[in-house]
Amino acid sequence: MSGKRPVSEETRRRVQQVIAELGYQPNASARALANGRTRTLGLVFPPAGHHYTGMQLDFIGSVVEAAADRDYDVLLSPSGMDSDCSFQRLLAERRVDGAIVMEIRLDDDRVSHLNEVGFPFVTIGRTAHPDGTWWVGIDHAALAAACVHHLADLGHRTLALVNRPEQLLKAGYESARRGLEGFTKAVAERGLSARTYNCGDDALSGQLCAARILRDDPATTALVTLNEAALGGLYRGLAESGRLVPGDFSVTGVAAARWAETVTPPLTAADVPAEQLGRLAIDLLAERLDDPESIPRSRLLAPPISLRSSTGPA
Repeated sequence: MSGKRPVSEETRRRVQQVIAELGYQPNASARALANGRTRTLGLVFPPAGHHYTGMQLDFIGSVVEAAADRDYDVLLSPSGMDSDCSFQRLLAERRVDGAIVMEIRLDDDRVSHLNEVGFPFVTIGRTAHPDGTWWVGIDHAALAAACVHHLADLGHRTLALVNRPEQLLKAGYESARRGLEGFTKAVAERGLSARTYNCGDDALSGQLCAARILRDDPATTALVTLNEAALGGLYRGLAESGRLVPGDFSVTGVAAARWAETVTPPLTAADVPAEQLGRLAIDLLAERLDDPESIPRSRLLAPPISLRSSTGPA
């Protein structure tokens, strides 16, 4: 049945016939006891806010699909060290062979704990000091900076950044912090005026944020958003304020392609390759499980901006 021992074709055929007649399925727990592998991976993924955003669901789907291609199941652990019952049970009971850890903070106690106990894992995102850790990630600082340079090249001089909620920024949420750093640096390099805003992960928050941007400085002609979930609301808020996109106001940012294309006009954006990141993470984890002594590896992606219809000359 394992395919690892030589048997005659006749014997193999007879065994397969009996398996079919009985509807037999191997017992995963017994198999795990026999070979020390569960063929299951953990996905440690607490929501960054009060709900899962479209981009987060894309990441979950990409990990599950990539794992299935390698004949692994995925066990979701929607918690971390902050509410650690599920997380600790995942490790203590060895329910999984390894883990993918997401929603990374610059100082992440989950990563520290996994390193301390020697449990194999890969992170999607990176901490402030990722040396010695297996990880894949997006260069949010470079992407935010690219958005600023794109707007500056179009003649925009007064910009706004729409970031994630304030509590995530204070908690050291990696994409929010690094995106802010890249935006701030690029604005200074181009000699632009800019304001930064924290925004809830929902359409209403985006709508209110757009109104606040124009109230704070009516001269603002463009924004960069790191908040995909608020995108529809930002468009609505601009429309209610009498700003046409892109005729009166340009919008760009970081978002998954399929979400950037759901708004009208479609968003000019640095497209987050969620599927590629999920597959890279699974590939690295499989490599680590097959060779525990291998040297830690990482991949940092910085996809180019996809020009669509939401940006134009100032």
